[in-house]
Amino acid sequence: MSAAGTLVRPTPSATRRIAGVGLATASGLAVAVQSRINGELGVRLADGIAAAVISFGGGLLVLLVLVPATPRGRRGLAALRGALAARTLRPWQCLGGVCGAFLVATQGLTIGTLGVAVFTVAVVAGQSGSSLAVDRAGLGPTGRQPVTARRLAGALLTVVAVVLAVGDRLGDPDALALAPLPLLAGVAIAWQQAVNGRVSRAAGSALTATLVNFTVGTVALLAVFAVDVAVRGRPAGALPTEPWLYLGGLIGIVFIAVAAAIVRFTGVLLLGLATIAGQVVGAVALDLALPTAASHPGPTTLLGAALTLVAVLIAAKR
Repeated sequence: MSAAGTLVRPTPSATRRIAGVGLATASGLAVAVQSRINGELGVRLADGIAAAVISFGGGLLVLLVLVPATPRGRRGLAALRGALAARTLRPWQCLGGVCGAFLVATQGLTIGTLGVAVFTVAVVAGQSGSSLAVDRAGLGPTGRQPVTARRLAGALLTVVAVVLAVGDRLGDPDALALAPLPLLAGVAIAWQQAVNGRVSRAAGSALTATLVNFTVGTVALLAVFAVDVAVRGRPAGALPTEPWLYLGGLIGIVFIAVAAAIVRFTGVLLLGLATIAGQVVGAVALDLALPTAASHPGPTTLLGAALTLVAVLIAAKR
């Protein structure tokens, strides 16, 4: 409402930005579910890398059928080849899938010990700080974004929140050793979202960008898995029979496609913050409603999650 009392309609860019925040929040909820699925699969197989290969590989198989079967997907592949040939898109900008592979591998390796809530808050800390740097460097499709006082305050408060959330577990040697992995995965996510957004813009198709992401990620995971088998042998666990344990790849498709499509409207930081909000709510809800042996969020974990949401609101406010 303006000073004269007339209704001020949101501009098209503001409407797209608001819609993007809503979609990113919903995809964050899905990521919390994916974390639980991949973590449980890693426990069943007794091998987090094998679980990541199954998750990424399953998503890649779906995309290899889906993308060439759709006109938009075929046009996207042609546009992608043209952009690489014209050097408007650099080959290194197609490597976001390596970061996604690292995140999925981290889910399988650490969630059985850390629990979903602590894992998610650790990812949040890395993602918040990295998003500021990526936006400032102009790596995303929106170009350079300033580091404002609100954005910086939100990122710093998120770091405080993660320290508070995991503080009651710092005496656990396993937790102390594993906590840096999801933190580094969060740092990698911001770079992945930025370059995937550039691939999506060059191809004119978020689905094509998702295919590139899953192809690169699967190749990276297969290479790591080959080394893992050579050093430690095959996974000790048997393949589980429950179908829901193989849905991580499908959830990943939704998350990557949504992020690649909307980052041009939101920027990397706001995309990350909205995703974080969904992840935190979903992670704590899962740990409370469907706890595992490692999922026991106490008062400090809940307070840390709440502070993370406050940090998101502070940094997102214009």
